[in-house]
Amino acid sequence: MIKVYVSRFDREVDSEPHLECYEIEQTPQMKVLDAINAINEKYDADISIRSSCRAGQCGSCGILFNGNGALACQKDIKDGAIIEPQNFPVIKDLIVDKSQIEQEVKDLQLSLNPQRHDDDLNENLTPENIKNTKKVRSCIECYSCFATCPVIKFIKTKFGGPYIMRYLSKFESDPRDEFDRLDESLKEGLYKCTSCGKCKAVCPKDINTFGDAIERLREIACKEGKGPLPEHVAFKENIEKTGRSIKAEGPSFIEEVKNDNGSKIALFTGCMVDNKLHHIGEALIDVLEANGITIDIPEGQVCCGSPLIRTGQTDMVQELVDKNNEVFRDYDTVLTICAGCGSTLKNDHPKYGSNLNVMDISEFLVDKLDTDKMKELNTTVTWHDPCHLGRGQGIKGQPRDILEQIPGVTFKEMKYPCQCCGAGGGIKAGHPEIAMTLAKEKAKMIEDTGAESVITICPFCQYNIQDGLDAIDREDIKAMNIIELLQLAYQKD
Repeated sequence: MIKVYVSRFDREVDSEPHLECYEIEQTPQMKVLDAINAINEKYDADISIRSSCRAGQCGSCGILFNGNGALACQKDIKDGAIIEPQNFPVIKDLIVDKSQIEQEVKDLQLSLNPQRHDDDLNENLTPENIKNTKKVRSCIECYSCFATCPVIKFIKTKFGGPYIMRYLSKFESDPRDEFDRLDESLKEGLYKCTSCGKCKAVCPKDINTFGDAIERLREIACKEGKGPLPEHVAFKENIEKTGRSIKAEGPSFIEEVKNDNGSKIALFTGCMVDNKLHHIGEALIDVLEANGITIDIPEGQVCCGSPLIRTGQTDMVQELVDKNNEVFRDYDTVLTICAGCGSTLKNDHPKYGSNLNVMDISEFLVDKLDTDKMKELNTTVTWHDPCHLGRGQGIKGQPRDILEQIPGVTFKEMKYPCQCCGAGGGIKAGHPEIAMTLAKEKAKMIEDTGAESVITICPFCQYNIQDGLDAIDREDIKAMNIIELLQLAYQKD
């Protein structure tokens, strides 16, 4: 028997939706839709849900499964699952009113004009046009991306979200379209996306809306002089001057440590550690030394290019990739202690011809830690999954395994550990109000765990989450890099 929690709402008797718990037998390969049908049959519950094809093609059975968009006919049911309607006005139970977004699509005229009869029109289509539209045209309009987007969910702002941006990108690439889709995307909030990648994660057709639609539109905006936001220009100016996206606060970490041990393992420091967070780099050296591991921290490395790629300023990314490839090409392994850097090196650099063997520090250390040398910390922690670590690199279990290995650490999972904190995509600089709202939402989850600190592996998340904690008057809860926690465990009394 499993328990399933289903949101119920009948506007004739309920003032707001509420969850009801049902117990059912779980059959092999049971999907959410099967579970709803089983509940209706067993309890005569009459739960309302839209469904049609049962094959993941029509998109009509979109729901929220434990807070994430999903198709009821495709999602495996789990014990304790919470089934809710998408983030639209609820008509009844799991059926929602999508008329508002459908009207927006109509107002934007997101379709080709059927009245145009230009015989030469199709001849204008190039292989590049077809390639760009193909990446984003398989949408089945289930609205899972829209229902899951953190900016749509928590921010009261003008933002079309991944669903609208996908549409606009599709038609921007189509020469048969007669509208200025780039200008429309800017009006719809092109630079309000956090690059969290949640839309791709929940898409049943695996559409990479951020990478293939939003990043592409941002790149076009920059080429046409309509982007980026003024606050993003500083990233590029700093990189052009120093090779780093943020200004140094004195000598860089690399200059201070001058670490060249002849090791075949090297550290890619990232801009934050090199120019601002030296203590994290120092903590890493301490932890590695405690485990008998030596690394090189080579000079000449520069920004990974993530701030430029995310904001559309891609004209000098190849230069950065080439410089880093020259520095690291002879190493067997390149370690990162920043989720954004790691994701960029793994996912973006290969497009520019670089294929280094990159490992996040958690996947490198998880089976190498000498726990006998650790002392008990007697502390309670929770874990925040950086978007560019969990979704960007598929790394979720290793950091948790490390936390479980540290003596005296009690680990408490927060409600939605992979919910975006708002630090990415240029949001912290360009739309700080969005970053703060999402940071406070994350801070409330952290507070609810009773943890003394929240652990992560992203300097940008670390900063933004701490800002959120401070904003809700929980300065006593500290955001820490996992390396800092390990350093404490290895410190001698």
